[in-house]
Amino acid sequence: MSKAKVLLDLIKAKEILVMPGAYDCLSAKMVELAGFKAVQMSGYGFSASLLGKPDIGLLSFDEILRHTHNICNAVNIPVMADADTGYGNSLNVIRTVQEFEQAGAAGINLEDQVWPKRCGHMEGKDVIPAEEMVKKIEAAFWAKKDKNFVINARTDARQKYGPKEAIRRAKLYWEAGADLIFLEAPESIEELKMYANELVPKGIRISVNMLDGGRTPLLSFKELEDMGFSRVSVPVLTIYAAAKALYEILNQLYKDGTNKNLQDKIFPFQEFNKLIGLPEIRELEKKFLSEK
Repeated sequence: MSKAKVLLDLIKAKEILVMPGAYDCLSAKMVELAGFKAVQMSGYGFSASLLGKPDIGLLSFDEILRHTHNICNAVNIPVMADADTGYGNSLNVIRTVQEFEQAGAAGINLEDQVWPKRCGHMEGKDVIPAEEMVKKIEAAFWAKKDKNFVINARTDARQKYGPKEAIRRAKLYWEAGADLIFLEAPESIEELKMYANELVPKGIRISVNMLDGGRTPLLSFKELEDMGFSRVSVPVLTIYAAAKALYEILNQLYKDGTNKNLQDKIFPFQEFNKLIGLPEIRELEKKFLSEK
């Protein structure tokens, strides 16, 4: 079974699919190690980790594609890539889908922002006409080789045009062939319930993210499942946690003048090597490398 089929089945299941965000291979492996069934690429995390810059459309398609390829090879669970706006018009979307599929992704987020885009919980967003986004989704649907490859169509229309426009676009994008509709940055529990009540009875699968410090109230996954959401991502928790841990331990290192007092705050050498697959490499060495 392809990873795309696994991901689509998880989205269609009764239980909500929880997808923590990963910003590199190590964080993706941690998501898998924790027991989650799929991982979401975080463009916000990519920009912070690769460039040390905010998520405002600075990363190129090639940079994101190469990074995603490495992450897909690092884990055994399905990976949903962050394809931003598709990097151009509908013809660019065709290449975007084909390249991400070849890179090993099981699906993509595809959003209706104007390029250069920015994090969905930031100010200053704008969106392209709904009709243009419909064509992008149709192109994405046409381009995928695996029929199960997931197109998660995201609308950022709520900030500028309000929830009713987000609902209108959700219906259009679903009809265009999206497998999932990602409603970005709702600002209240009532709004979340409104989306679910309006769209789920029509058979439309919906998604949201729980962004730490963002516009959307943080609810439990069970609460979102009970509303009718099919998938939830937690996109920035991993990079915020890593940044805080690094900040604290490096300040302590600077203060103490030694790392001997910090051993209880880090992975032991042998345990970390096991995490990144050294035992498997040793077995391959025994099998394929001549003894010297």
